[in-house]
Amino acid sequence: MNKVITASEALSHVKDYDTLMVGGFLQCGSPEYLLSQFVGHPARHLTLVNNDMGDYTSSLSKILWAGQVDELICTWIVRNEAAQAMYKANPACLHINPQGTLTERIRAGGFGIAAFYTPTGVGTIIEEGKETRVFNGRKYLMETALRGNVAFIHAAVADEFGNVFMKGSSKNYNAAMATACDYVICEAEEIVPVGAIDPELVTVSGIYVNAVVQIPKKDDKE
Repeated sequence: MNKVITASEALSHVKDYDTLMVGGFLQCGSPEYLLSQFVGHPARHLTLVNNDMGDYTSSLSKILWAGQVDELICTWIVRNEAAQAMYKANPACLHINPQGTLTERIRAGGFGIAAFYTPTGVGTIIEEGKETRVFNGRKYLMETALRGNVAFIHAAVADEFGNVFMKGSSKNYNAAMATACDYVICEAEEIVPVGAIDPELVTVSGIYVNAVVQIPKKDDKE
C-alpha cells in the first residue's frame, strides 16, 4: 500500500472540533511544512495538543492568530504571543500539563491505558479538580489518557507504507503522538521504497501512519 499523498489530500481529514496533536519541541522535529499548509484551513474550533505551542516564527502562531483553535493543551506558552493572547482573552482555553505528565497522557492514550497516578503537581494548581489517592504514604493525582483525531508528525525518512525513521531528539512527541491518534499524517524529508529503511532503525511502524507527505526540497520551493 502506497500512503504517499499531497498535503492538501492529507489535511482534508481535519474537521471542525477535532483534537489535533502536533509533534515537536519548539522547532526540533516540528512538522513545519504541514503546519504551513494548514494555515487558512477551513476547520475551526480545534483543540491543539503540542508541547510548547512553538514560538513566534512557527506556523502554529499563524494558525492561532487565524482563530482556528479554541483550546490549548500544552506545557507552556512562553514563546508564542498568539497563545498568550488567547489565554488573556479566555483563561479557560489553556490546559497546562507538567511536561512528563503530558508525555505520559499521550503514551497512555496510544496504549489503551485509561488513566494513571503521578505525584507531579500535588500541592499546586495542577491538582485542582483532580482525583487523588495515597500510595505508601504519598499523595498522587489521577491523570487521564489523551487521544487525538489527527496527528501531524515529522520524520527524516519515511517509506511508502509509512514506516518512519526519526533522528535523535526529533523523536520527542512525534513518536508518541503517532500511536495516540485516529489519523496520522507524517511529513518526511525523504521518501524511500518499502524495505529501504533498516528495520532496526524504524522509529514508528507504518501500521500507525495513514498518510505520508513529501516536504518540498529547497529547489522545489524556489
